[in-house]
Amino acid sequence: MIEILTSIFFLIAVIDPIGTVPVYLEATKEFDKIHKRKIAIRASAIAFGILLFFIVIGQLILEGMSVSLDAFQISGGVILFLFALTMIFGDGKPEREKSQITDFKHVTIFPVAIPSIASPGAIMAVVLLTDNHIYTVEQQAVTTLLVLLVIGLTALILLVASSVQERIGSYGITVISKIMGLILASYAVQSILSGISHYFGQV
Repeated sequence: MIEILTSIFFLIAVIDPIGTVPVYLEATKEFDKIHKRKIAIRASAIAFGILLFFIVIGQLILEGMSVSLDAFQISGGVILFLFALTMIFGDGKPEREKSQITDFKHVTIFPVAIPSIASPGAIMAVVLLTDNHIYTVEQQAVTTLLVLLVIGLTALILLVASSVQERIGSYGITVISKIMGLILASYAVQSILSGISHYFGQV
């Protein structure tokens, strides 16, 4: 039970549903309420499809390139750590992704579904959490359901995005994103240390 709660909290940190709110609001500001709801649901569905693809295929691609588990853990940890640093010290996920919006007619896929929900950090995280060498098929299935749960939570938050931003405020959203970045950085460092210690343990 503790492992499931830990995974849920980690997925919330890396997907950062609250941080997606201002991106979504900016991307959909020219649409009416009906279209905003459709965009929230479709973007969440597309994001889950992207993450599911990497859960199923991601490791096969890496193994086809003869990438070892230790190398994968270390490189994945480094990528997650760099991604976390941009959340902590950068302008923040909301401001960075809001500035990338150039076409308001195709905002469902970019930037709402990717990279706001299915971010590079989220993609790397789900691959690490479903590693075939560490987790059983049952554990991977549970993780996939947890990803679906967090994406569902994200969709619900986006459906009430205006209320969320009014209550928390832009500064509150930025603070939450930076806290999520700190948690993600800790996980990334742990992944790097595990990969290094396992490699030298085999040498």
